[in-house]
Amino acid sequence: MIVHPTVKAALLRAGACEGTEAGRLRFPRELVAEALANAPKSIRLSDKTRALDMELPRTDGSFILRTGTGAHGYVNPRDASYYNMDLTAAGEIAAVANTLDKVGFIAHPCVHGVPEITADIHSYGRISANTHKHVWMQPYQENNVEYLMKIAAAAAGGEDALRGNPSTSVITCPFSPLEFKFVDTEVIIQAGHYGVPVHACSLPSAGGTGPLFPSAAALMAPAEVVGMVTMAHVLAPGTPVIATPLMFALDMPTGSALQSSVEAIQAASLSIQLVKQGFGLVARTYGSGADTPDSDHQSMADRAFLMQTGALAGADILGGVGQLECATVFCPVQAVLDKEMGTMMRRFTRPPQIDEASLNWQEMLNVSVGGHFLDSDHTVHGCRDKQVPEICPRVGRDDYEESGRRTAFNVARDHDLAAIDAAPEEGVLSADQRKEIATLAAAADKHIVEVYKGAVETI
Repeated sequence: MIVHPTVKAALLRAGACEGTEAGRLRFPRELVAEALANAPKSIRLSDKTRALDMELPRTDGSFILRTGTGAHGYVNPRDASYYNMDLTAAGEIAAVANTLDKVGFIAHPCVHGVPEITADIHSYGRISANTHKHVWMQPYQENNVEYLMKIAAAAAGGEDALRGNPSTSVITCPFSPLEFKFVDTEVIIQAGHYGVPVHACSLPSAGGTGPLFPSAAALMAPAEVVGMVTMAHVLAPGTPVIATPLMFALDMPTGSALQSSVEAIQAASLSIQLVKQGFGLVARTYGSGADTPDSDHQSMADRAFLMQTGALAGADILGGVGQLECATVFCPVQAVLDKEMGTMMRRFTRPPQIDEASLNWQEMLNVSVGGHFLDSDHTVHGCRDKQVPEICPRVGRDDYEESGRRTAFNVARDHDLAAIDAAPEEGVLSADQRKEIATLAAAADKHIVEVYKGAVETI
């Protein structure tokens, strides 16, 4: 279903035909094949300084991490209190994410304390002003897209700088099943104009907005993704598209959406393998997250299962760092723990070295009964390559008790507080850039809020 008249006309000219329902289009096989063949198979996500640019797929075959998006709740790292997300919390998310080396880019949350209809503009502006890292943009409605793109250009140093080095990327996400709102296709048009990559996102909930069984949901989500790839090919040729199946499943007794259930994880794994191996697209899904509202034992079990499955499926990006309660809450302490888990998972998925040097066969033959390898040259030369955790303690009982039973959670909390305290209050952009972003946000409030009020009054 396509509601954007300009988009519908362009697709019809490209060979699409009317479907059986009003507004529904059918794409010919030849057009879809052409779009998939021409979709970029490698994508660069830049940062503002070029020091942290990311080339996807990674040469080592592993993944990068992304913070959770859309959260409207925040867990304060100082005392674990919960409150509605605000701009101060958004700045703290950026401060913490800036210190997490495996977190390649940052998504903006849903903030309170500003006009609801322009909350994405304020949140995106705050995150962009407080990080040099790549930022993921999520427009909330069609009138906001251009303001968000202008903020991205201001943060990048101008439109030409943004086009040359895309320091932002943008999500487009239809209503499952197969309904593309005006904003979904407008995003693709604007992304093409500003030269930023598009995350073609499908968000079905198995048993609700998607078919119940994982195998069926894993077909519908890529179908929506392929639809967006085709639209990008027609509307903005050459625009990088990242296939993004983010899979959920309904909890049948309650009707709640779950992201870490067995069914959701199976569907995500199947979807990633299809878009990666079947279509050759750069792909991402959730690799962190939990259905529990707290950073507890269940949370760590949920996200360990989710991350390992996504990594082994071959995802280029694993999102959801720091998110809880099915992507509705952000917890900075959990974000640090997720980064630690991501570090271990990247090492785990790296194929072990199997050659003469690594096997050290001759020394194994020569070792004496009851001997050891502690003082061998082979051990000395290779020991520094072992993965050493930064957050998770490896201590014995005596040291653990002496520390007051200090855990990884405590270490992660201290990391957060140090990062927040060290972050520059004025952010990382120049005064002129900050002023331009503030001016754009104020203009959006005046324009979009008035448009919205007028529409409501008309109704």
